[in-house]
Amino acid sequence: MSTFDAETADNLEDIEKQFAVKAVTQAETYWGLLEKIPGSKLKLTKHDDAIFEQLLEDFPEFKEPANVAEISEAAMKSVSGKAKWRTFCEKFKDIEDYNFGTLLRTKCDDFYTQEGAIFAVRIQFYAIEICRNRYGLNDWISRNIRASA
Repeated sequence: MSTFDAETADNLEDIEKQFAVKAVTQAETYWGLLEKIPGSKLKLTKHDDAIFEQLLEDFPEFKEPANVAEISEAAMKSVSGKAKWRTFCEKFKDIEDYNFGTLLRTKCDDFYTQEGAIFAVRIQFYAIEICRNRYGLNDWISRNIRASA
């Protein structure tokens, strides 16, 4: 019996498409929630408090709202950024699908767009969006929808 080795596995186009569809569906669902409920009143998981506290401990720069308002993909995916995020993510491996791919907006004051979203793992999405929500940075979305109605 052989074991699966992710490092040498082929990337099958159909599997990649299924992951992409799931990531887009998750982004659309989240955006729909933000349109209806101010982010500051939204709870994403039963682990929100622990995720938020650990994020601020591991990434003290996120104590400043401006530093979570805009995320640098280059910094996040640099060698040192990857190492720091990997350590953070592994602390939440008990959360279902914590490492599943998802889309993350790079700027909290922008929509999901091809240029304005990056691929991240779910726990990174949770951490950054929980932080943004707690700082009220996503509240504009529901206000804009109500104002235009």
